[in-house]
Amino acid sequence: QVQLVESGGGLVQTGGSLRLSCAASGRTFSTYGMGWFRQVAAGKEREFVAAISWTGGSTDYADSVKGRFTISRDNAKNTVYLQMNSLKPEDTAVYYCATTRYYGSRGFADFGSWGQGTQVTVSS
Repeated sequence: QVQLVESGGGLVQTGGSLRLSCAASGRTFSTYGMGWFRQVAAGKEREFVAAISWTGGSTDYADSVKGRFTISRDNAKNTVYLQMNSLKPEDTAVYYCATTRYYGSRGFADFGSWGQGTQVTVSS
């Protein structure tokens, strides 16, 4: 079981940038694909944002963030990142990272371990 801890959230103005980090425990991190999801409110469905393969050689993005967000990973540091640029108020949400054995899937059920989330708020 991989444990995940997100950080880097905060309050930013429209057009600003933030970089989220997700630190993983365990020696198997590099064998998992990783993803970022977001949830705009408690009880709402978590929305797929981006994913990266276990090697980092392949990435996938939701249309709503393509060209603005970049997912990357450093397997030596057991960390995955989400660089968010040109932020919009509609990007406001709690962001979660998660592991997956099924890179290429955007389905919530195909992601296993989850972090506790980090709040991102974009003011207009």
